[in-house]
Amino acid sequence: MNEIERHDHMGGRSMEAQYDPGGEPVTDPQAARRKLSELLEIARSRKAMSKKTLAGRCQLGKTTVSHAFNAKRPAPSIETLTALDEVLKIGLGRLLELREAALPAGSGPAHRTAGETGQAREMQLGVRGSRPAAEVDAPPGLDYIPYRKVFVGRSTELDQLDTALATPGEVVIQAVHGLGGIGKSSLAAQWAATHARAYGYAPIRWITADNPTTIEQSLANFATVLQPDLATMGLSTQLLADRATQWLATHTNWLIILDNVNEIQDIADLLGCAATGRFLITSRLAFPWHDAATVIRLGVMDEAESLALLTRIASAHGTRNMDGAPELCAELGYLPLAVEQAAAYLAQNELLTPRGYLDLLAQYPADMYKKGGAGVTDSERTIARIWRLTLDRIHQSQPLATDLLRTLSWYAPDQIPVSLCNDAADALVATDAIGLLTAYNMAATDPTTNTLAVHRLVQALARTSDPTDPHRTPELIGRSLRQATARLRGVLPATWQDPAMWQDWRTLMPHIDALVNHAPAAADTEDALDVLNEAGKFLINQGSAHRAKAYLTRALDAAVQILGRDHPYTLSVRTNLGGAYEASGDVNGAILVLEQTLKDRARVLPEDHPDVLAARNNLAFAYEAAGNFFLARPLMEQALNDASRLLGNDDATTMLLRNNLACVYRSLGDVDRAIGLLTQTLHHRARVLGEDHPDTLVTRHDLARTHQAAGDLDRAVPLLEQSLRDRTRILGKDHPHTLTSHSDLANAYETAGDLDRAIPLLEQTLDDAVRVFGNDHPNTLTSRVNLAYAYQAAGSVELAVTLLEQTLDDAARALGEDHPITLSTRNILANACLDEDPARAITLHEQTLKGRMRVLGQDHPDTLTTRNNIAHAVLGAGDPARAAFLLEQALNDAEHALGNAHPVTSTIRTNLAFARSRIDI
Repeated sequence: MNEIERHDHMGGRSMEAQYDPGGEPVTDPQAARRKLSELLEIARSRKAMSKKTLAGRCQLGKTTVSHAFNAKRPAPSIETLTALDEVLKIGLGRLLELREAALPAGSGPAHRTAGETGQAREMQLGVRGSRPAAEVDAPPGLDYIPYRKVFVGRSTELDQLDTALATPGEVVIQAVHGLGGIGKSSLAAQWAATHARAYGYAPIRWITADNPTTIEQSLANFATVLQPDLATMGLSTQLLADRATQWLATHTNWLIILDNVNEIQDIADLLGCAATGRFLITSRLAFPWHDAATVIRLGVMDEAESLALLTRIASAHGTRNMDGAPELCAELGYLPLAVEQAAAYLAQNELLTPRGYLDLLAQYPADMYKKGGAGVTDSERTIARIWRLTLDRIHQSQPLATDLLRTLSWYAPDQIPVSLCNDAADALVATDAIGLLTAYNMAATDPTTNTLAVHRLVQALARTSDPTDPHRTPELIGRSLRQATARLRGVLPATWQDPAMWQDWRTLMPHIDALVNHAPAAADTEDALDVLNEAGKFLINQGSAHRAKAYLTRALDAAVQILGRDHPYTLSVRTNLGGAYEASGDVNGAILVLEQTLKDRARVLPEDHPDVLAARNNLAFAYEAAGNFFLARPLMEQALNDASRLLGNDDATTMLLRNNLACVYRSLGDVDRAIGLLTQTLHHRARVLGEDHPDTLVTRHDLARTHQAAGDLDRAVPLLEQSLRDRTRILGKDHPHTLTSHSDLANAYETAGDLDRAIPLLEQTLDDAVRVFGNDHPNTLTSRVNLAYAYQAAGSVELAVTLLEQTLDDAARALGEDHPITLSTRNILANACLDEDPARAITLHEQTLKGRMRVLGQDHPDTLTTRNNIAHAVLGAGDPARAAFLLEQALNDAEHALGNAHPVTSTIRTNLAFARSRIDI
């Protein structure tokens, strides 16, 4: 005991102050750091002092003190340890010794051996021997803001940054985050140079904060401009940076811009040191800014702003041709850096127009994303380079995130369903990938719709192959396309026929469109084939037959290439393509496709195979649509006979063919035969399938329509009413078949002269069609025509004409001038105009005739009907002789093409007799 007491007194310190009595050298850096933290913690505990109080006593930031005590953080600076020792009385020599031991080997100028501790202490004392940081005033002229290029717009964001300036007192942190190239730095520089200076902030210092080294160096530079004599004292960069931090902690009214922060921990100490002043942070990171007074997620410029930016830079040398400028800005997604880069290239190439730049971008995307103006555009500040750096950081954290971005690049930019992002193998990894892309503003999420968005230019770059970019090698781009296609295939709804699934289809269609547009047809896989085929069938159902033709044509090419010309799937795709031709009004094109399909199926399959029977049925329907009933009937009869013999009368295929043959008979005017066949089919379907089966409902509805065609409304109306009730109950009120029942029942009421029931039902049908199908769907347009026809019958001719004119314009725009619905609408409009304007009626009928002759041919019932209508209009205009002449020609052609008993032939014959009777009057 005496020996210990004698040693303590010899050391000159009391027991309370001696916390490291052994003082043995520690060589392991981690052990030295732990020992240093341990000494500090023991001293603080014995002083019964909180870290916050200790920070105040030492004139250090709270975060700086906290990090000094944390053994997992780097060793604190010499100045920090010196300040702590003045309060805690541990022994600066031992602290500095442990600090030096805690530094990693080869850590640069800041690393010193234990033998250099005295020199380090002398340097530290030299700083502390100068004026305290609190007493150093900032002389004028210390502002440092990067040179500002052309700045356009952003008034709203500038005002948002202003709002925090109204808050006096505590330090204010403002953060601007967004996609690389979105204009964060430009906004910060503009606000600092104009708004901040107007508020009297000084000094204003710009710090490039993308890594700890540049932050420390910028702070050190700030310290030397505050006190130039510090530059001659041989102080370390860290020591000078600490000095600048102390100055910020003891002064007010300064503004520090921390530009392009990549990690929040890089600036945590700096943010924690200050009690007043302003920090403005820019970053691609979205989420670490919860404590900021103002947080702005910077979006793209609007169209006018981006156009002004492009024009101002590109026209710097004088007026020039800016043809295509709006389209170029749109293609670049109104992204400021991309617009600036393109504008600089245009300024350098004065003969190149924005439209020419678009052509180059389409032909050489990988090169153009790297190019700007020589000597103007920093090669490190091109879109390709900036996003590559971002992807480098993302890839280091999680490689799957960059894979996901490449996959998403093939879809539409907005409202990408999360289902297209999920990885079935690991949902957690996929969720983390989405979070990482969102954190770096490479994607944005919308929780209300459970979707994502990716800027269109990010997508364009991400799917553009570039062998020099490790994130966009040809192999990676090809793999991402296959992955995007497979994911789309995996989420396709089970059927396109169920209205309950239509919204799912509509959600996916923009992304299917984008994939089809971006992906080369040569790269189509079996997944792509399925997507194209299924989407084509849905588009036919939705009235977009022209889009369906494009999809199914490409699907057929892919099927032939992948599966072979005679594969059953290939032939099925060809059948669907024929349906698209027919739905678009091109019945001749449909016939060519379906004739080839029947030949191929008959060649590779047995004559009696169900697929051959189906091919005959499909071709027969095309013949019927073309008005070629004499070809349709024998083909359908053969198919029915074969099905009955091979499959039996109660087989579903047999019953379908029997129902369809009955409809052909009805079209031929042979309603008695049609009624007999439909009655038989209804009995079979009710017995085999059940009264409520959808196929049974189809037959009952067709039977009702056939009774109406026969003029037997007493039977037709009750059947149509029952059909509507049953379809509403079984299929739902919004099913297409239910809406068809609405329309057909209303037409029956109209035929019966009951307009009081017909018109409200037609109005309801139109409202339902608009809601279910949309304004431009063929069913909706047909509903409008039917309603207009009823208005005309009720005497509201002006209302009917107005509705028909609108419908004609919409049909021509949505479906094309030659679509059957467009031609039919023009025909009915002509009839509505007949009484008030016979000349206009004749002109409209003649236009309709030209279209029907071109599309349907001269022998089609609709073509012959139009010729009858022209003659009727001529008669109404007071020329019965010419009308009779026209009707004689029409009757001769109708008898030849349709036969004497066809309804159209009978109508023309009756009208001819009437016209002749008027000649002598």
